[in-house]
Amino acid sequence: MSCKRKICVLTATRAEYGLLRTVIRRLSEQAGVDLRIAVTGAHLSPALGLSCKEIEADGFPIDTKIDILLGSGSASSISKSMGLAMIGFAEYFERSRPGLLLLLGDRYETFAVAAAATNARIPISHLYGGESTEGAVDECYRHSITKISHLHFTSTDEYRRRVIQLGEDPGKVFNVGALGVENALKIEPLSKRALEESINFRLDKPYAVVTFHPATTEDNTGEAQCEELLSALSEIPSMKFIITKANADAGGSAINELIDKYAWNNPQVYATASLGWRRYLSALKYAEVVVGNSSSGLIEAPSFHIPTVNIGDRQKGRIRSGSVIDCDPMKDSILVAVDKARSDCFRDKASICNNPYHNTNTSQNIVSRIIEFYGIIDIKKKFFPCL
Repeated sequence: MSCKRKICVLTATRAEYGLLRTVIRRLSEQAGVDLRIAVTGAHLSPALGLSCKEIEADGFPIDTKIDILLGSGSASSISKSMGLAMIGFAEYFERSRPGLLLLLGDRYETFAVAAAATNARIPISHLYGGESTEGAVDECYRHSITKISHLHFTSTDEYRRRVIQLGEDPGKVFNVGALGVENALKIEPLSKRALEESINFRLDKPYAVVTFHPATTEDNTGEAQCEELLSALSEIPSMKFIITKANADAGGSAINELIDKYAWNNPQVYATASLGWRRYLSALKYAEVVVGNSSSGLIEAPSFHIPTVNIGDRQKGRIRSGSVIDCDPMKDSILVAVDKARSDCFRDKASICNNPYHNTNTSQNIVSRIIEFYGIIDIKKKFFPCL
């Protein structure tokens, strides 16, 4: 009988895998660990880039692929996808019986898998609780996942305090910093020429990296807000734009149709479902500004000391660096914010701003704690009052 620690890592999106990649690598190299990678969600969608190929290209064997996505991207299809995730992972956990499940984030499929693991009495280790994104339903899922997890990794001390405030054991809540920051600081980027060649798009002007997701707590505002954004970009002929398309949220497919149409008619734009972790961080390195409502504009971008224009409420409540400019999801507001971000004064400010998500040895600290607590976690949770 094997005495190895059987650890399952869930990944469902391109961005999530980019963050987890270093942890997966460290776990795969750890003596006595039987690593199982479970892939689902957008990774398995051709329309969203079929990013499971990136995992395989990195040399990581995938233990299971569980397809859950339904095509429409409506609220109803999201709920049905959650049901498929619970069914598929209930069967998988019954077969594989991991001793610990590692989850990252706050998405609907992550919540569904966490619920299935809870029913299977599998201890859960969670990255990143305590954060706040008031413009997305992820806000509710994140705190729910925190309450059914047993070992917690946060990205700031403030977020650690929030997890403890939810009644979690302070001895099992650790501020390790953000994996995205570690990746940004340690990446071996492509040269600018190599980046151009890899996407077949000349970066002969200053450019912005743009990502826009639907604000899922709002009532079908994604298309209108995306149109305002694209209209604003059309007013900036001095720039080019690398656009990474929306994820598999409700309303994401409609946004992606707008982006595809815009890029088709605009030679100043390159749009893709997924750049992959290395090309994405390389694109950030040489960008003049980051525009949109992705968490990467608040977490990774400040490590490159470039300004971020954060649009709308999707990231509302999240801790941010002084290099971030918030604006309304309206054309004129976006243009004013981009103009400010490109100014010499603000770029000088961004160049010296600290990143609040920075910590040292993030991935190693995560792996060390997982190994330390493996096999000794009591799944009978207790509530620890925050005194």
